[in-house]
Amino acid sequence: TTCSTRPVRVLHVVVAGDIGGAERLLIDLATRPEQTGATHALALFTPNPRLRALFRDAGLRIHDHGPSALHPLAYLWRSFGPVDMRWIARAIRAEQADLVHVHTYASHIPGVRAAKLCGVPVLRTEHGLHHYTDPSCALFRRWALRNTDMVVCVSDYVRRFVAKHAPSMVPRLRVARNGVDQHYFTPAPFPPDSPFTFGITCRLEAWKQVDLVIRAMAHLPDCHLVVTGDGSQRPALEQLARTLGITERVRFLGYLPDPRTATAQVHASVSASRDEPLGLTILEAMAMGRPVVAFASGGVPEIVQPGITGWLAPPQSENGLVAAMREASRSPAMAHTMGAQARAFIEQSCSIETMCQHYADAYATLVPARAREQAG
Repeated sequence: TTCSTRPVRVLHVVVAGDIGGAERLLIDLATRPEQTGATHALALFTPNPRLRALFRDAGLRIHDHGPSALHPLAYLWRSFGPVDMRWIARAIRAEQADLVHVHTYASHIPGVRAAKLCGVPVLRTEHGLHHYTDPSCALFRRWALRNTDMVVCVSDYVRRFVAKHAPSMVPRLRVARNGVDQHYFTPAPFPPDSPFTFGITCRLEAWKQVDLVIRAMAHLPDCHLVVTGDGSQRPALEQLARTLGITERVRFLGYLPDPRTATAQVHASVSASRDEPLGLTILEAMAMGRPVVAFASGGVPEIVQPGITGWLAPPQSENGLVAAMREASRSPAMAHTMGAQARAFIEQSCSIETMCQHYADAYATLVPARAREQAG
C-alpha cells in the first residue's frame, strides 16, 4: 500500500454585495487547484445576482444561501444568531473541508464560529482595513481576529497596520500580494497620442475618492478621463462632471465584467483612494502596460515606483494629484516607456503563480500533509 497526500479542501466564506478585489482574488485562487494545492468550494451570502453569476461563470462549486440582506440587522443576526452559522457548518461538513478561508468583514465572525464548531482552522485574507477603524464594526472584532489561525495580508502596509492594532497576532501574519494573470492582462497598444486619456477603474464609493480625479480634470483641459465601475457615488460623480462643465471629456462606462477594454483606451491609470491597501486594478493596468498616477499612501508605494512605473502625489493632496496628472500627460512617449516598465515589474513581482504559491504554503502550514495522507 502506498500513501499519497490529497489536496487541502478549502471552503471560502463570502458575505458581500459588491464585486471588488476580494471577490476577484477568490476566483483566481479557486480556479487554480494545482497551483494552490487545494480544492475550493464557496459558501455564499449575497443580494447581488451579478456577483453570484460571476462565481458560477468561473466554474466555482457554490453553496448558495440565496438572496441575503446585508444591512446592519442582518449582519448582527448572521454573526451572532445560530441559523447562518449552522448553515456554514453544514457546508463545511458537506465539503469535508480541512480549512475555512474568510475574505470579507461580514464573513469573519460567522466563518470563525462555524469553523470552531467543526474543529477546523481559519485563514483570513485581509483585503482592507476599514473594519479596524469603523466603530460599527467593533462588536467581537477582536474575538474574531484572535480566533483566526492565520491572516494573509495583501501588502506590507496592511501587515504593519494589523500588527500595530493587534500585536499578539504578529506570529500569525503573512504577506501575499495580489497577483495578476499575465496571460489575461496582456500589454495593449497605446491609443492615439491626443487627447491624453486617464482611466480609473474601481467601485464608485466614497473612500475611492473618484471625485478628486474628476475635479483634477477641470485643471487639465486637454485631457480625457474614462471611469469604469459602479456604486452609490455614481449619480453624484456624474453631476459633478456636469457642474464642472467637463462631461464631453469624462465618460462613465459603468461596471464591466472585463475591464481590459477600458484599460486599452487610456494612456495612464489613476487611483485616488484613501490609503489603498494595495490596488488590484492598479496591478492589472500595469500588467497591460499602463503607468499609474496615485497618492503615495497605503500599499501603493510598494507597487508604483516614481519615475519608473508612475507618478506619486503627496497623500490626500488635491494639488499634488493635479500636478502628477499634468506631468504624466506631458509626454505620451514617457508614459509608454513607464508602462513597459510597469509590465516588467508585474512579471517580476506580482505574478499570479507567486500569489498562488504563497496561499499553497499557507494552506499546507495550517493543514499539514500528515493530516491528509491517505491510502493510494
